[in-house]
Amino acid sequence: MSQMQISVQHSKKRVLVALGGNLPSSVGPPRATLGCALANLRSLTNTVMRKSKYFVTPCFPAGYGPDYVNAAVEFNFSGESHALLQILHDIEALFGRARESRWSGRVLDLDLLAFGDAVAPDMDGYSKWRDKPLAQQMEQAPQELILPHPRMQDRAFVLGPLMDIAPDWRHPVSGRTVREMFASLPAGDREALQPISEP
Repeated sequence: MSQMQISVQHSKKRVLVALGGNLPSSVGPPRATLGCALANLRSLTNTVMRKSKYFVTPCFPAGYGPDYVNAAVEFNFSGESHALLQILHDIEALFGRARESRWSGRVLDLDLLAFGDAVAPDMDGYSKWRDKPLAQQMEQAPQELILPHPRMQDRAFVLGPLMDIAPDWRHPVSGRTVREMFASLPAGDREALQPISEP
């Protein structure tokens, strides 16, 4: 193996991305949208992906819209985190995602959950968003990339799909695995997560 091949191989990061949607797009209902978004993501990143099952999850916060269809993917990416974030935003835009309000219904949501062991922008910045009260989370959006996703440990609709593909992934800040984080969620949150049978 050449030095260049070794360098490229070492620069790849293990990436986790969450997918969700609760409104129809131009290609159909949320499940169809997620499937097309995944095809675009595979093409634009030129990667082999591990995909979770699809899950139906209640809209969060309750009453904000129809139930969501959620999934997660894991893959290795050789570019920079901001380049991947731009790809995710471009795919969202392709399916009509408009970033008009926080936590409103949407045709497609692609969240970069983890990028290797990166903590961004730094530990203080990450902690600020992780610890922000719910009311402020609903009103404020970060203007920079926060890694890992500051609320992934609180969400069954993120951790449930990750249990399918990366149960032993370890959070770079808390040190807890997906399995441990999922088990610590309220039983009602875990039980509300309903897998969709494959056709």
